[in-house]
Amino acid sequence: MVTNGIKDKVCIIGAEATKYGELWDKSKEDLLFESTQGAIKDAGITKEEVDAAWLGVYYFFTGVSGTTLEDSLRLGGKPITRVENYCASGMDAFRNACFGVASGAYDVAMACGVEKLMDEGGRGLPGTTVMGHPVLPRPSAPAMFCLLATRSFHEFGWTREDLARVAVKNHENGFYHPKAHFKMKITVEQALKAPMIADPLGRFDCCAMSDGSAALIITRPELAESYAHADDYILVKSNSLSVHTGFPWYDPNFKFTSAPATVDAAKMAYREANITNPRKEIDLAEVHDCFTITELLNCQDLQFCEQGKAAEELKNGTFNWDGETAINPSGGLKSFGHPIGSTGVRMVQEVTKQLQGRAEGRQVPDAKMGLAHNLGGAYAVCSVTILGQRD
Repeated sequence: MVTNGIKDKVCIIGAEATKYGELWDKSKEDLLFESTQGAIKDAGITKEEVDAAWLGVYYFFTGVSGTTLEDSLRLGGKPITRVENYCASGMDAFRNACFGVASGAYDVAMACGVEKLMDEGGRGLPGTTVMGHPVLPRPSAPAMFCLLATRSFHEFGWTREDLARVAVKNHENGFYHPKAHFKMKITVEQALKAPMIADPLGRFDCCAMSDGSAALIITRPELAESYAHADDYILVKSNSLSVHTGFPWYDPNFKFTSAPATVDAAKMAYREANITNPRKEIDLAEVHDCFTITELLNCQDLQFCEQGKAAEELKNGTFNWDGETAINPSGGLKSFGHPIGSTGVRMVQEVTKQLQGRAEGRQVPDAKMGLAHNLGGAYAVCSVTILGQRD
């Protein structure tokens, strides 16, 4: 149990992200330079004012240490830590940066993330089936998540059409975001007729591979008024992390209709942020829609609706960008793709800009409290960040 957390001890004063997509003409250094310089400019500081940085990178071919950022930004020998924690790598980098600032060790810190996937070629995420345990192999990512879909269909009576509505909503949102990988609207019929990837997940049920980078500048509230966003800096209300087994299919008690990591991380985050009714108190959420089934289950595990009701709530418009609880108003991973190390940072910067009223895509009306959620590996690692406007 968190007894001395970071609630209101840290705030975001700068946020930026690159365009996401098949960025063949840009290197990881180019992407990091663009996002970090953008965040620095947004904060109204110079890079010399950054005391320390944390960098989210998952794949070794993108970068294996803090030198990945140093070779892009040239911080001149300051501490830089590379963070890897599956799909939550970027948000865990942000979490560690928050601790560094909240503790008083640093006045200004940077959290950033990058991944350069497209240059590797091939289909699907590189190395999924070869990295890890030598005896207990891991299935591909679609194979992992189709297990959740199949069981949810059985338990809740959901159908492929319910999944298709997630894709339709998120592609609709992404169409309006200038930095999304996919800026196209689709129909339910298109989603249902798309090629099958891992039954019942078709092409439009799966997020794409992508390149991209995002960055955040954080400080303490008492220092924030001397920077560019003195009037609209965003407070960090909580940041939690929960880690469960990486091999849930070997657990006879695993239900496959919920991710315990999300349930636990959400409970910790809500407790620290003093949130008792997430559906009423959270105005928008960027949740980890690596697959359409994941978004539906996330909405339930994050307590935005009752178990088994997410598909119905989606159909009724609850999760639309202008609905009761806007889910993935940016377009989510479905529209941006998933450059793993950067995704969590991008989500946090999306929520930050929404709360400041300067969203680059669809602006959620009157948003005051927002949430970002990453779920990594075999539904094993979850990070939840809650942000709010200054009092």
